[in-house]
Amino acid sequence: MKNSKIALFSLMILFAMSFSQFAFADSYSDAIDVFKKSSVTKSFFNKCYGYAIFPTVGKGGIGIGGAYGEGQVYEKNKMTGTVSLAKLSIGFQLGGQAFSEIIFFQDKRAYSEFTSGNFEFDASASAVAITAGAQAKAGTEGATAGSNVGESKGGQADIGYTKGMAVFVHTKGGLMYEAAIGGQKFSFTPK
Repeated sequence: MKNSKIALFSLMILFAMSFSQFAFADSYSDAIDVFKKSSVTKSFFNKCYGYAIFPTVGKGGIGIGGAYGEGQVYEKNKMTGTVSLAKLSIGFQLGGQAFSEIIFFQDKRAYSEFTSGNFEFDASASAVAITAGAQAKAGTEGATAGSNVGESKGGQADIGYTKGMAVFVHTKGGLMYEAAIGGQKFSFTPK
């Protein structure tokens, strides 16, 4: 029984990694362009200290799940390094999903905290979805359902920074029902 759980867990991680890297390959500039065109995130580019962009994050799970994505970090519009996103979760979840993610840093303190090496969002951190049909608030611990039918035009009042960071996701495809425990972990490597 223990070996089958380990095998299932390994399969979910491999699925999330391959879903992220191969199924929905996008360039960084394409992902940035999606967020720059969104009326929800456009103003953040003009006011932020920096940001991290993940063109594709793949997520999958059956009871035990995982997510993985690779990105780049920018300080004042200059790329300063690469970052990987990993998430492991345990709980009621089923399905697979791909999405783009951007994290805006309000100031140098938030940027420095994120790029200090390893950073993790706590279970209460949440992201705002910029696609219609997706939940307006999608926590890093789960509770998401995805579609990709365009930009959402409302229902997102009070969008701002929390602890110096603002997180937005753009669902690319897939469907996942999840009510799981676990936060996103980031590992930064300077350029």
